[in-house]
Amino acid sequence: MIDQLTLIACWLLVPAGLVAVIDDWFLRPGREIAAAPAPARDPPFARAVYLALPVLVIGAVLRMLRAEALDFSLVLVLIALVSGVVWAIDSAWLRPARAHGAAAAGKALDAAREPATVDYARSFFPVALVVLVLRSFLFEPFRIPSDSMMPTLLDGDFIVVNKYAYGLRLPVVNRKVVEVGEPQRGDVVVFRYPPDPRINYIKRLVGLPGDRVRIEADRIVVNGVPVPFTQEGRYDDGCYVGMQLAEEQLGAHRHQALYCNTPDDFSVAPLPTCDRNMPRNYVCGTEGLGGRPDRGDVSDIDVPPGKYLMIGDNRDNSADSRYWGFVPEENLVGKATRIWFNWDPHRAGGPKWERMGARID
Repeated sequence: MIDQLTLIACWLLVPAGLVAVIDDWFLRPGREIAAAPAPARDPPFARAVYLALPVLVIGAVLRMLRAEALDFSLVLVLIALVSGVVWAIDSAWLRPARAHGAAAAGKALDAAREPATVDYARSFFPVALVVLVLRSFLFEPFRIPSDSMMPTLLDGDFIVVNKYAYGLRLPVVNRKVVEVGEPQRGDVVVFRYPPDPRINYIKRLVGLPGDRVRIEADRIVVNGVPVPFTQEGRYDDGCYVGMQLAEEQLGAHRHQALYCNTPDDFSVAPLPTCDRNMPRNYVCGTEGLGGRPDRGDVSDIDVPPGKYLMIGDNRDNSADSRYWGFVPEENLVGKATRIWFNWDPHRAGGPKWERMGARID
């Protein structure tokens, strides 16, 4: 229901905004000059448009926030560009035209107020520009949208991504302009999903260019050397039942991984113990491969130059490089560093406050 309403708001915002701009720039000043010094009254249709516009803007913003394929950098560039152009047009043409109209009518120069759209543009421009610079070159917020990085990251974690860790890139075109650092094995990386670069993904970097990687029974082997792996017992949060928890040492990063040694798919039937209001329940049955390969096994993979192999910490529930291929260097967005908030609206109990400020390793 919300998606349909926000989609309608997006479609109505364009004509409503166009009507508001035309009235605000060209018609309302004439009404105000003619009525001065008394306040001018907008016609009923214009009043309706002005009342509806904030609601439509809120609906469009909600639509953008819910969209997985939104290029927020492009949105910020457009906001900064449009608001700057509006501000410049008012300074060069609209403000002198209002002053000329007031003088011709023998009224005070401020008889016609500054258009609301110009006021908004002057307010939005510096804010959008600062946010664009910070988000493009320094830090970017990112929300974890899935379970693929459990137990390191949970669905609903809001994280900070270091944008300059792997070099400074221009927004939108994503072209690197300054070399700063290189990705390291074990980094938790945000990148543009290769099959659809409009969507951002997050995984752990397992294979560097030139590496040969193999996964056997959820154990990672890099260049013939098994990654240090220590079993820590069972993991059970009510939604994931009977899973195994392990600690890995991948490069300089010591982290936990979640796995289940089974050749079969998970059971996803609703569990009474799960505190989510959606069917995301996974039961690891009696373990034992019986001579069959584990469901997440992959044979030797050679990582090509300029590309990276990304795998989720939740080995048996992660759509990663094992299934859709490598991540090109130009798709890298940044390195995940810290969790600054947590809230999964599908999970009961509200935010997990203890996760705030946690370092991502």
